[in-house]
Amino acid sequence: MKWIRERDALIAQTLAFVQSVTGGKDDVRQPDAPAAGSTVAVESVAVEAVAVEIESPQDPLPPRPAPFPAPGAGGDFRTEMQARIADFRKHQERFERERKEYCAATLTRLRAAIRDVSGPPDQK
Repeated sequence: MKWIRERDALIAQTLAFVQSVTGGKDDVRQPDAPAAGSTVAVESVAVEAVAVEIESPQDPLPPRPAPFPAPGAGGDFRTEMQARIADFRKHQERFERERKEYCAATLTRLRAAIRDVSGPPDQK
């Protein structure tokens, strides 16, 4: 399978890189490598060294986070919340009043319709 060969090549490249960085041969065995004494065919892989230049940051200190508001500044928040709660209560009271008015009007119409229908039956 192609992906197995690619995986094995990547592992071999990584192992070669680690050995080149550490300056010697480590006694590191691949996780799926067979035990010592058995014969395994290994593909040779060319490893290229890549030079990487790392720029040092201009400002070594990270930017400061925004300061927290002073403890006394919370009064505006409290005042705003109290105003919102009062508006919400007024809104709910208005809904309750409109529901009661609608219910009373509906019952009045229903009672009037019942009185009109329940008159004396027609005698033929």
